[in-house]
Amino acid sequence: MKQGQTRNATYMVDCDDYVHVVEFNPFESGEAGSLLAYGDNNYVVIGTCRFQEEDTTVEGIQYKVLRTFHHGVRVDAIAWSPETRIDALPPKIRFCTAASDRKLRLFTSDLLDKNEYKDIEGHSNYINDVVFAPNTGKSIASVSDDHTCRVWDLEGNEKASFVLRSPGMSVCWHPEEEFKLMVAQKNGTIRFYDVLTQQAILSLESEQVPLMSADWCLMNTFKVGAVAGNDFLIWDMTRSSYPQDRRPVHVDKARVFRWCKANENLFATTGYPGKMKSQLLVHHFGHSQPILLGSVSVGSGLSWHRSLPLCVMGGFRKLLFWVTEM
Repeated sequence: MKQGQTRNATYMVDCDDYVHVVEFNPFESGEAGSLLAYGDNNYVVIGTCRFQEEDTTVEGIQYKVLRTFHHGVRVDAIAWSPETRIDALPPKIRFCTAASDRKLRLFTSDLLDKNEYKDIEGHSNYINDVVFAPNTGKSIASVSDDHTCRVWDLEGNEKASFVLRSPGMSVCWHPEEEFKLMVAQKNGTIRFYDVLTQQAILSLESEQVPLMSADWCLMNTFKVGAVAGNDFLIWDMTRSSYPQDRRPVHVDKARVFRWCKANENLFATTGYPGKMKSQLLVHHFGHSQPILLGSVSVGSGLSWHRSLPLCVMGGFRKLLFWVTEM
C-alpha cells in the first residue's frame, strides 16, 4: 500500500446511535470470536466479532449483539474485566463505564437473568479513563479532571488516591506487576505509582501540552506512547525520561494514542472528533510516514483487536474497522 493513501474502513457495522467509545476485550474470554463493547448516549452494547483474517469460514466480518445494557447517560469510557468468561457456566460478563455524570458504573451479567450494576461515586469532575487490574480484576483505577487518580475495589470502596497536578487523561495497569500504575496528566507529565505504598516511582515528561492520551505498550513495558498538541511522542524508559521520537501527525490536534496488541512496532493515533473528517493514522516504527490513513466523517474511540493488526473506531451510527499489515 502506498504511504499516505486514504483508505475506507475494511469492515463496517451499523449501530442505533452515535458511538462515543468502543473497546475490544483485551483478555482471553473463552469465546472463539472477540468481545466488543461500545457506548452511545444511552446504552452499552456488548457484541462478539469474528473476522475472515482469523477464520476462513467467515466472509468479511461476523458480528452479533449479545446484550444491550441501559445506561441512561452518555458513555465516556469502558473497561473490560479479566473475569469476563463466555465459556463459564453460567457465562460472566463484567465491565466498568465512566459517564458524563461523573460516576463509574460496574456491570455484571450472565447474559440471561442476572444483570446487576453498581454506582461508584467519589470523583468531583469528568472521568477520562478507567481500567481493571489485569490479573485478578479485583481493583479498578480511574482518572479525572478533578486532578486525582483513584483505585476502587468491586464494592465501590476507595482503596487509594493519588493527587495530580493537572487533569488525569489516561490510566494503565502493568500487565504482570499488579502494583504498578501509569497515570498521564494533561500538563505533559506521565507518572508511575506503586499502588501498595502509594508512592510515585518514576516520571516521564512530554515537554508539550496539552497531553490528551497515553498508552503503555503491554508487549514491551519499557515503551510508552502519547499524543500532545499535534504530535505523537514515544519514550523508551531504559534511555531517558524525555521522548526519543516525536512527530507532528494531526493538523487539527491529536486526540487518542493506542499501541497495537499484536505487534509492538505498530500504533494508531486519531485526530479530534467533531471535525468534518476525523483521521485515523496507523504508524510503524520502520516507516517515516503513516502506513494507513483512515477517514471517517465524525469519529471517536479507538481500540485494537487482541491478536490481529486490526483496529476499530466509533462514528455516527457506525463501527468502523481497519485491517493493516504487521
